[in-house]
Amino acid sequence: MLKMMRIAFLALAVTLLGIGGAQAQGILTAADYAEINQLYASYNLALDAGDAEAWADVFTEDGVFGNSEGRAGLVEFATGFHGQQQGNARHWNANVHVTATADGAEGTCYLMLWNVGTRPASLIVSGIYHDTLAKTAKGWRFTSRRVEADGPAQSDR
Repeated sequence: MLKMMRIAFLALAVTLLGIGGAQAQGILTAADYAEINQLYASYNLALDAGDAEAWADVFTEDGVFGNSEGRAGLVEFATGFHGQQQGNARHWNANVHVTATADGAEGTCYLMLWNVGTRPASLIVSGIYHDTLAKTAKGWRFTSRRVEADGPAQSDR
């Protein structure tokens, strides 16, 4: 019986060490995936609502989106975007795919940006977001986000 307990303890220890080692190599947990999914949604909802401060909060302090860098640059972009779209923009993301990296995660997703001020709603741009993410004291954040627009080159959205 003692021998069986030792074997069970050894198997448990090996399993726990293996899990710890895997996390150190960049494994995302189910909680990480859920939080990152919420981050993607928060990005869209804040930008479309014109909440520039909340939108900038989804990035790290030195975050980059297109030509906008750092919190002040991000807030300025979001304010201008909402004004330009007159509150009629709706971001729609699909097929979010996140991969663990040694420094955090990389993500991609499809983007459709709609103008809901027209009837029927009209597509402004479609493309793919390419993201770099980091887990911070405030949770998962984008460190950089780049848009690869479909079709002719368009500015970042």
